[in-house]
Amino acid sequence: MSESLVEVWRGPLVESRHRGDVVVVDDTGQVVYACGNPDHITFARSTAKPLQVVPLLETGAAEAFALTDEEIALCSASHSGEPSHVGVVRGLLARAGIPETCLQCGVHPPYHTPTYEQVLRSGESLNPLYNNCSGKHAGMLVLAKHLGADFDTYLHPDHPVQRKVKEVVADLTEVEANQIAIGIDGCGVPVFGLPLKNLALAYAKLARPDKLSRTRAAALRRIRDAMMSYPHHVGGSERFCTELMAVAPGEIVAKVGAEGVYSVGLPKLGLGMAVKIEDGNARAAYPTVVEALSQMQALAPTVLSKLEAFWHPVLKNHRGIVVGRIVPDFRLETYSG
Repeated sequence: MSESLVEVWRGPLVESRHRGDVVVVDDTGQVVYACGNPDHITFARSTAKPLQVVPLLETGAAEAFALTDEEIALCSASHSGEPSHVGVVRGLLARAGIPETCLQCGVHPPYHTPTYEQVLRSGESLNPLYNNCSGKHAGMLVLAKHLGADFDTYLHPDHPVQRKVKEVVADLTEVEANQIAIGIDGCGVPVFGLPLKNLALAYAKLARPDKLSRTRAAALRRIRDAMMSYPHHVGGSERFCTELMAVAPGEIVAKVGAEGVYSVGLPKLGLGMAVKIEDGNARAAYPTVVEALSQMQALAPTVLSKLEAFWHPVLKNHRGIVVGRIVPDFRLETYSG
């Protein structure tokens, strides 16, 4: 059963509680720590993005189109739609000779408020480049072009791009492909329903792929290192993914997913972590992740202190006065099955 992970205090009372599951595994799939249910099945959502990039490298498409590490990071991202993000995606599509109109991720306002305000002031129309998933979709279109596959149907589960992605996800999570539940993500691509411990396993392999084939290990290392080297491209200004990787260079690779999902890989420890907040509220995911890292002693206290705003967020009213706090309140236990 899921456990209570986070309390939301307003004044002297706990106003809300968020339940969920946390699991930490090594690169063999052995559960090391857990709170809640390691076998909880959930959609990976955008935590799957680094895994979805693997075929882009393994097929030779990344080499054929000379993708930079910045572009690899954007392909793995849920970016904020800032000018640096949009510029990298636009440049990748232009170099590959793919019209921007081929993007089928849809349109939403940039997550970065100053960027959105600038777009409104300029009178520019929003377009799919600002979508947080535009990097992933650009990477899929580049792969489709390399494979000689159709652009119009690249979102379809039976498209060559999506078939290759599913094969990689099945292999890295060690879940049979026909046992993976398939839904449709917010940006239109297939999304994968997996036991939480198997999602954590994929991140343990992303963090330390030494036991995998040479080709697979090389792809994962490049994706991991690109994300850690360009954390701003993975998220953006004041985003948790970016701040988490930026405060601990080379020590952590991390990716948010919608509906309270979060995944972490720890290269030095060879561990992967996956978190699912039962009610889908991201405000509970970030404190849970930092608290788990603290309990595991995975990052130094001086590093963790730089994440205080995500670890113990405060609640403010509309006048900016602090009226409450969000407090992680759980204990990771050594897992015995």
